[in-house]
Amino acid sequence: MLDLEALNVFLAIAEHGSFSEAGRQLHISQSAVSQIIRGLEKKLESQLFLRKGRSAELTEAGQVLVPMAQELISTAQRIEKTILSMQNEVMGEMSIGCSTASGKYLLPGLIARFRRQYPQVRINVLVTSRDSVINKLLIGDIALGVSSKQIGHNDLEYQDFFKDDVVLIVPTEHRWAQYRKIYPDDLLDEPMILREEAAGTREVLMEGLHKRDISPDMLNVAMVLGNAEAIGMAVEESLGVAFVSRLAAARGIALGRIVEVAVEGMELTRNLYLVRNRRLPLTLAQAKFWEFASHSKDKSETTKSEME
Repeated sequence: MLDLEALNVFLAIAEHGSFSEAGRQLHISQSAVSQIIRGLEKKLESQLFLRKGRSAELTEAGQVLVPMAQELISTAQRIEKTILSMQNEVMGEMSIGCSTASGKYLLPGLIARFRRQYPQVRINVLVTSRDSVINKLLIGDIALGVSSKQIGHNDLEYQDFFKDDVVLIVPTEHRWAQYRKIYPDDLLDEPMILREEAAGTREVLMEGLHKRDISPDMLNVAMVLGNAEAIGMAVEESLGVAFVSRLAAARGIALGRIVEVAVEGMELTRNLYLVRNRRLPLTLAQAKFWEFASHSKDKSETTKSEME
């Protein structure tokens, strides 16, 4: 019978490419890591890694083992969570996948309130792209996710989570900061900082511009950045103006580092949804969080009003 802990060590080495780094991540010594892998290789009668100095490369057998080991550990974790959830006490560990904005600015407060009620639940937040969240839900790597778009799939169930505005931010010394309102055509000649094409905020912006007969090629794009925090910093440095989630902009606006400017006739909003894979049974902790998030929607709307 294969040892799950040995497989976990194996996967850590495969991920980090180093016995020593795997040991640091798992908080065990390098000699213990080596001993565990020797035992696993003996059990499987195959060499799993090629040692090259401080690095370790997967052999062909090791490459074959990786997806199977991941599936086995994931199944074991689901078994443990399911059995624990059968107890009356809400406890255990769960993961939530989300985009950058919701992960950094929305989920922490909700999780803090949830854990005050259920302190024995540990929640891991995986900040990644929207497409990655959906993929991980469908293959069962995570139980819950936050998405700014409903993807048509029979296995996915959504509930409204939060309504977020996409707002224009400019540097404090920018000429628009004095008037706080512009017309859509004013955007054409101004250096603009955009999110990457797959980002939900960019999709919302492009839809809004399209309604005002403005196409992407008409914009003066200064740069494209991969997260809202980096865009906020770039705007502070007067590298351009940008449209970002109000969740992401709220702190910079409150501190007087950037200024929100209204665009006449363009009220950009996006819905955030909590999503789950209906084919996978929720543990008690996951079910409680799903229910808790639903009841917390009104509080989230209150928080949005306060930010405005």
